[in-house]
Amino acid sequence: MSTAPKTVQSKETPVLSEKGLKAGSVGLIGAVVIGVSCIAPAYTLTAALGPTVSEVGVHLPAIFLVGFIPMLLVALGYRELNNAMPDAGTSFTWATRAFGPWIGWMGGWGLIAATIIVLSNLAAVAVDFFYLMLAQIFSNPELGELSKILPLNIATTLVFIALACWISYRGMETTKGVQYVLVAFQLLVLGWFAVSAFAHVANGTAFDATTISPDWFNPFAVDSFSQFAAGVSLSIFIYWGWDVTLTMNEETKNPEKTPGRAATITVLVIVIIYMTVALATLSFAGVGETGLGAGNPENQSSIFAVLAGPVMGPFAILMSLAILSSSAASLQSTFVSPARTMLAMGHYRAISPKFGKISPTYKSPSFATIAAAIAAAAFYVITRTVSENALWDTITALGMMICFYYGITALACVWFFRASAFSGVRPFFFKFLAPLVGGVILLVMFVKTAMDSMDPEYGSGSSVGGVGLVFVLGMGVILLGVVVMLVMYRLRPEFFKGKVL
Repeated sequence: MSTAPKTVQSKETPVLSEKGLKAGSVGLIGAVVIGVSCIAPAYTLTAALGPTVSEVGVHLPAIFLVGFIPMLLVALGYRELNNAMPDAGTSFTWATRAFGPWIGWMGGWGLIAATIIVLSNLAAVAVDFFYLMLAQIFSNPELGELSKILPLNIATTLVFIALACWISYRGMETTKGVQYVLVAFQLLVLGWFAVSAFAHVANGTAFDATTISPDWFNPFAVDSFSQFAAGVSLSIFIYWGWDVTLTMNEETKNPEKTPGRAATITVLVIVIIYMTVALATLSFAGVGETGLGAGNPENQSSIFAVLAGPVMGPFAILMSLAILSSSAASLQSTFVSPARTMLAMGHYRAISPKFGKISPTYKSPSFATIAAAIAAAAFYVITRTVSENALWDTITALGMMICFYYGITALACVWFFRASAFSGVRPFFFKFLAPLVGGVILLVMFVKTAMDSMDPEYGSGSSVGGVGLVFVLGMGVILLGVVVMLVMYRLRPEFFKGKVL
């Protein structure tokens, strides 16, 4: 029997966790699969390995482990919040219950903004690898260049977003079925790559065979704190997405327990995948800045596109397919979070009640899912048309938004449970210490990243009035949220006066 706090004050006041979603449609394994899909290990690794190596060299495994620690601590806090009040609004609902409507609204905005931005990026990556796959299948390099034709690129991206939206609209059953296939394939290929890389090292055919050393796992061996912070910021991004398991808590079996367990398992599975592939890559290619070296600037945009051929031979096309399936799978599963957060915000009258509509056929957030797709498509078209640098710098600014809303939610756990946190060893660790440490680390990273990104050289090197474009975009999105919130205060005062939630 659920122990979730109720917020009923009158017949008109929405009840926590009753929004019409299809209950019991996802089990523990399904939730973990969707969580892994949302993180997109194949896509994330090919994009993040090179830049992280350029910052910290052979200490890549140490940085991956350091980035894993706050994610695990925050996930434990999320689990406690979910046990007490399973709600699709997650960060929005929990921060509102803990800190009030203003901070809660901004927590929801941070999640929505981050996921909308990354949806457009995932679609763009899927399109790039779609045309690369066609080029490899038909042995025609010119097909791979089609993604550089702007009108065709935008049209194809919009098709990808529309397809992902359609699958998400059909509910968790359809989403789960698609994800089982796509996630299994990308994990199989990543395993193949790692085994093949280690085999080359053992056979003496690796590009720059490098012996694994205990020093690789020592974060204190990184040359400077700035490099350490940059590496951790990148590693936080690569773990982002596990909280999707919480946003579908109202649709899981045993909603008080399953989502929290799925979040913890997802983070553990991902760190094992990342460590295995990272060690295989470093052992095979080394960290040199020439040739196939992982530190070569020319290899950083997609390390697997460079290494797949030498490592996997004629089966290299499988890696392109894996990255395509990874970005496409994440594009689809990432729709879950913003749609359900907007559903909750509409349900509790923090935004238009239209966002609280549920499809009578599929029991999914109908209006919110379509709205997320339109927002992602509009964001991509505008930024891609104005400046490709603006698009990629916004992705770099994602780190700030991730740390922002994760940090708020972790501290919401500490404050919400302040009365019971010291009643025993278990509540002290899970309700107080773990989320406190994790939340503080992420908020410190938020401030550090914001300060560093003011440098015009940060990211693409673009600037506005002498201030780095990454900072302008990151803080601009957060300030836009403040403006929208003030508008909603005028339109939906009952929520902001605490009459609803």
